[in-house]
Amino acid sequence: MKYPIGIQSFDRIVEDGYVYVDKTDLIYSLTHEGSIYFLSRPRRFGKSLLVSTLENYYLGRKELFRGLAMERLEKEWAVYPVFHVDFNGGNFTKSGELEQKINFYLAQWEQQYNLPVRTHELGYGDRFINILETAHQQTGRRAVVLIDEYDKPILDVLDVDTDLENQHRNILKAFYSVFKGADSHLQFVLLTGVTKFSQVSVFSGFNQPKDISMDARYEALCGITQEEIDRNFAEPIAAMAAEYQCTPEEMRRKLKAHYDGYHFSDRLTDIYNPFSLLNALDSLRIRDFWFSTGTPTYLIRLLAHFKENMNELTGKYYAPEEFIDYKADVERPLPMIYQSGYLTIKAYDMRRNRFLLDFPNNEVKSGFLTALATSYLRPGKRVEGWIFDLLDALEAGDVELVHTLFTSFLSSIPYTMRRKEDEAERERYFQYTFYLILRLVSVYTVYVEKVQSQGRVDCVLETADYVYIFEFKLDGTAEEALQQIEEKGYAREYAADSRKLYCIGASFSSETGTIGDWEVKNN
Repeated sequence: MKYPIGIQSFDRIVEDGYVYVDKTDLIYSLTHEGSIYFLSRPRRFGKSLLVSTLENYYLGRKELFRGLAMERLEKEWAVYPVFHVDFNGGNFTKSGELEQKINFYLAQWEQQYNLPVRTHELGYGDRFINILETAHQQTGRRAVVLIDEYDKPILDVLDVDTDLENQHRNILKAFYSVFKGADSHLQFVLLTGVTKFSQVSVFSGFNQPKDISMDARYEALCGITQEEIDRNFAEPIAAMAAEYQCTPEEMRRKLKAHYDGYHFSDRLTDIYNPFSLLNALDSLRIRDFWFSTGTPTYLIRLLAHFKENMNELTGKYYAPEEFIDYKADVERPLPMIYQSGYLTIKAYDMRRNRFLLDFPNNEVKSGFLTALATSYLRPGKRVEGWIFDLLDALEAGDVELVHTLFTSFLSSIPYTMRRKEDEAERERYFQYTFYLILRLVSVYTVYVEKVQSQGRVDCVLETADYVYIFEFKLDGTAEEALQQIEEKGYAREYAADSRKLYCIGASFSSETGTIGDWEVKNN
């Protein structure tokens, strides 16, 4: 089986025999139920492939759709004039790059339809309208406009060059004014991107595209569903299971934990990250493929300004306007974190129209929290290496080594990072430090901050042979922490469990910045 890794051209995938997960029934619905759309999805989620598929469909290339749902659904196969703009490749940190890119497209189209190249005579919007009107007149068909990564010229300079950012907004606003002025000449329009925030200003005053980013009908338009995996990839999953010496069903669970978990509507259909999944099936290995391609620089810049901690954002319910419609900026980066794919919808409260946000899967949780822990704590030890040392100790039941590892890691954090004069800030630092550490460990074991009927325990970690119940106290005593475990009855549900249970009470000293007191009760 050939996997189209890094290939975004629909015609090349079909002609060269790469595997293609058929989305053409959704594309048929999209093209026949509306005309101007906007779709937000994280990077490497198949947006460019969707645009390429639409381009080939509107060019009437029926032969490419042989055997797909579209072959059965479409009867006319009309050929439309298609105008495809791709902002993926440009480096828009350079002044003049955006103007040059748009002028290149417009001049190319003007020549195609025998129009004078009017670079210095008309604005971008007027030139584009003139092209669309001419194409309509010459072909007898209204035009199709496909714009891929419409927001990249803004994201490239976000929080770097305010003047250039505003300049790009104004240029794009003029270019996209075509959606109002050329309405009678447009058959179909799709804009894709990561973020929705720049819609607020880029499209103000013009016809608003219909946002299908959270439309349940189109939630599987990009990405791969469990049903699509079972239908298309049973053979490579079996081969992967043989490599991992487990059953195919166990292999499915491993893939699900690492790459699944995205939800793009209140229907909560599970969507896998296609880039990581295809890479895993091709290499027969579970790795952090999507995350290793890099965190977007704009997100890193925003997080540098961010005053809240991730434990104050994750696991909470939000109204849609707080993470979808709100204009993201350095003060409110939640929409950017969500739209970039680092948080996703995990539950929906229909009565209040609120959505629970959290990490989608282990790949994202591990990579993002490692980056945050390294940036926030700046420890002398490498975070990833320390986590695996801790896991080895937990899996071996070596509680003394666990104690030593916690103490040494916390001691390696510079004094300047942990020093908090304000009592509330000391408490916040203490909570966030253990949140980052324990959520990272939970990627490889079982759960953190486990909620029970009697109360909320700081942390329960489960391995194949051991269960650990942790309670941490800031400037308290280990005895007080163990007493809370006892009083709250945190260990009761494990009374009949065959695994060995350790209750660990620990105090964190705000003075020394490390473990001050540590006691273990063995049940």
